[in-house]
Order: sequence, then C-alpha cells, then structure tokens
Amino acid sequence: MPTSSASTNGSARSSGGGGVQSLERAFDLLERMADAGGEVGLSELSASSGLPLPTIHRLMRTLVACGYVRQQTNRRYALGPRLIRLGESASRLLGTWARPCLARLVEETGETANMALLDGDEIVYVAQVPSKHSMRMFTEVGRRVLPHSTGVGKALLATTPDHEVRALLARTGMPAATEKTITTPDGFLAALADVRRLGYAVDDNEQEIGVRCLAVQVPDSPTAAAISISGPAGRVTEEAVERIVPVLQQIAVELSQALAGAGS
Repeated sequence: MPTSSASTNGSARSSGGGGVQSLERAFDLLERMADAGGEVGLSELSASSGLPLPTIHRLMRTLVACGYVRQQTNRRYALGPRLIRLGESASRLLGTWARPCLARLVEETGETANMALLDGDEIVYVAQVPSKHSMRMFTEVGRRVLPHSTGVGKALLATTPDHEVRALLARTGMPAATEKTITTPDGFLAALADVRRLGYAVDDNEQEIGVRCLAVQVPDSPTAAAISISGPAGRVTEEAVERIVPVLQQIAVELSQALAGAGS
C-alpha cells in the first residue's frame, strides 16, 4: 500500500523518505562537507545539520556507492573524485554564462576582462574576453596562480576572516612574482582592508611589471567568483580607475543576476 503519494500537500518532501527530501538532504550534506574542508565525521554532520545519525548514515552510504563521497581508513568521510568532473563542467559553464558580461566590460573599458574562481588555495581563470587594443593583456583560461599577487585573489579573499587568510598564506607561501608583490601576511591583510574600504581590488604591477588590474567580487555568486580588467599601467591610470571601477561593479551585479537566472 503506497504511502509516499498520499501526503496532504502532494509533495514528496513531506514524506519521511521522500525522494526529493532525500535529494535535498544529500546535497546539503555535500555542501556541509565542503564547508568543513572536504572531510568530516558522521557526528559532525549530525551536529551541524540537525539530522539523526541513522538518516545521515543512510544518505552517506548512497553517496559512497555513487562515488560522490568516499570513506577514509579513519572512518571519516571525504568528498569523492566524481565531484571533480561535475565541478570542471560547472566551471566551464560558468565561464560561458559570463562571456556576454565580460564582452560588455571590454566594450565599456577597452581592456581585457577576466573571470576567476578560488579553487582550494589557488585562483583559476575560467573566462576571458580580450581587449581590442594591439597591446593587451592575455591570461590563459584554466591558468592557476596564487591569490596574494592578483587583484582577483584580493577581491575573493577580502570577505574571508583574517585567521583563514593567514592559514591559506601559510600553506601556499608568498613568493614574489615581481619586486612589487606583497610578500608578508600583514601586508596582504592590510591590502584586503583597503579592498573592503574601497569596494575594489588593485594589482599594481604585482603579478607582472607594467600591468595593472582592477577586480571586484561577483555578489551572491553560486560559487565565489570575481571579475577583473587588466591592461598596461600606462592606460589603467588613476584617472582611468575612477571611470572603470563603477562599470566593473555594475557589470558584476548584472553577472550575478545572469548566473542566478542560469541556475534557476
């Protein structure tokens, strides 16, 4: 005698073992695992989610069987390798959805536009639209760099607690890409304070001599993302910054809205 279809509101979510509810719970657990650094114990998941241990154990068994979670030898659970394929595909789509906004950014500023994500401890560029100038900046899509020497890195880390930023910098080190690269945690945290105060980040010859970059975070993005323009320091002057930053901020909002629509 079926019972799951007999709920008063007709929603599978209202049934104890309903497929939709289980799916939502499974995705919630995956996100909680990601927030915890990718590896957790069942008791931690129970405490953070409020779900009973038997429910979490059942969901985790399913996720393990599908390859989205793996059980470690210490009996804790870690995000599984099948998620990498999903993430790579999603990153490519994110770049595709961003391109019209980046193209507008190029039209309005004249400089090369980029979109980047924070992937683990590294910055990865997922989309670019080049400037039409003969002298222009070029960053390969898929390129990975450390965040401390980039405008997008500053934009993405500006909302991260200081102790987490220090921990990231301790893991990556702060090698100097140029003589102007910030190479101390205190110096980088001061730069992040400037980003919060000004509303945008600057890479002033820190990744490459002769290049300036302006970046802002994309608000309410499904994954932390930033967009930027980069160009020769002789074109991206202080006067140009005053003109470019409002455009950059406006297009970041429009991109946020476009990504929300793409995900709905």
